[in-house]
Amino acid sequence: MPGNPVWDPEQYLRFGEERLRPALDLLARVAHPGPRRVVDLGCGAGSAMPALRARFPGAELRGVDGSASMLDKARAAGFETERADIAHWAPAEPVDVLFSNAALHWLPDHGALFPRLLGTLAPGGGVLAVQMPHMHAAPVRAAQDRLAAEGPWAGRLSGVKSAPPVPDAAEYYDLLAPRTAALDIWCAEYLHVLRGEAPVARWAMGSSLRPYLDALDGKPELRKGFLAAYTEETRRAYPPRADGAVLLPFRRLFILARV
Repeated sequence: MPGNPVWDPEQYLRFGEERLRPALDLLARVAHPGPRRVVDLGCGAGSAMPALRARFPGAELRGVDGSASMLDKARAAGFETERADIAHWAPAEPVDVLFSNAALHWLPDHGALFPRLLGTLAPGGGVLAVQMPHMHAAPVRAAQDRLAAEGPWAGRLSGVKSAPPVPDAAEYYDLLAPRTAALDIWCAEYLHVLRGEAPVARWAMGSSLRPYLDALDGKPELRKGFLAAYTEETRRAYPPRADGAVLLPFRRLFILARV
């Protein structure tokens, strides 16, 4: 993953319910009569795996991720896991349902990645189900690169990036339609109602802000200053409502492809 972020399961799962909802919405639209092998690619702490097990109780289910700390959580919950770089992972046998929730946006070159993933599916009905944030232009994301280049931490953060921009839906259609028997692509915007101290900054600390914070490890004053600047920026962009709640509109892109 870009920046090789060090994932903190506790921080990531602080908003576990909000992060899980798109996975459940995607899973509800996965149609397969009886998969034998199901893989959760980029499974993280295994948040979606109980739903995958419930949906496909007869399947062999495996979670794949590059973070040992995240996989520890998934294994502790009783799931089979495999540690691997998801950018290059390939299954030993074809997969019937390849599910990926909020993981593939970290990887570059989707023009090569998605056809390769289609090639891992069982022919004649294998399904690729993907959900990715589509938030690069939103303040929660756009402020990160700008602030990284502006303060006394700029030298330390030179070249550090979060996940690359996710292409528009039409680009995925052009890429996948000639290679699939059925294709469904849609976008949805979730309005997350967050509470507590600086909730948008805390949300980002569990995901897109990680590469910047990791790069400032060992420099506590720079890390503190960068985080304070980002927190103030997100407070201005996402002000509290009359009841104290902070609203975070979050756009996501969904892809269902069958071979």
